[in-house]
Amino acid sequence: MNASNNIWDWLGGGIYFWEQNPGRALAYAEECAAKKQYFAGDIKIPFVIGAIINLGNCLNLMEAESTPVLETAYSGLLQTTAKAEIKMPVNKDANRALDCAVIQYLHQSNLENEIAPYDTIRSSFDEGEKVYEGSTFTKRLHIEVCVINPAMILGYYLPRPVDRYNPYLKGAFNFSK
Repeated sequence: MNASNNIWDWLGGGIYFWEQNPGRALAYAEECAAKKQYFAGDIKIPFVIGAIINLGNCLNLMEAESTPVLETAYSGLLQTTAKAEIKMPVNKDANRALDCAVIQYLHQSNLENEIAPYDTIRSSFDEGEKVYEGSTFTKRLHIEVCVINPAMILGYYLPRPVDRYNPYLKGAFNFSK
């Protein structure tokens, strides 16, 4: 797997997975193949692969304890950019340059302060239109895991049922055995 290292990668550089959501992963792969989603590569056949991931030293942004970590990193980035007289990155639509910069600052700060690096980052991602008027639920709400340390990926598998999550394989493999 190749790590993504774009300025809009909201959890910073790493290998991104949807947690327990192969349907959303397939939709994303199909949208990338059809050039409806920005994707730096070229997908000829949309494909979903599952991974067994040990979260290791995980920055779990769904836990209350992670909020002060982000606040401190943001504050440090704000001071650093002000001191260097450069503009703070901003989030705009799907480009989450600010979030990425905060996470990258956090990684660099941990390194400089000899704090154990994160192996993974896990967070919910609120995406898509509202499920119904006045809702806080969205149609593409999901959890993402960004794997920074590839050694945390213990193995891969094809999500079952294979024909549902990998319909483009067209019987290339016999999974009935």
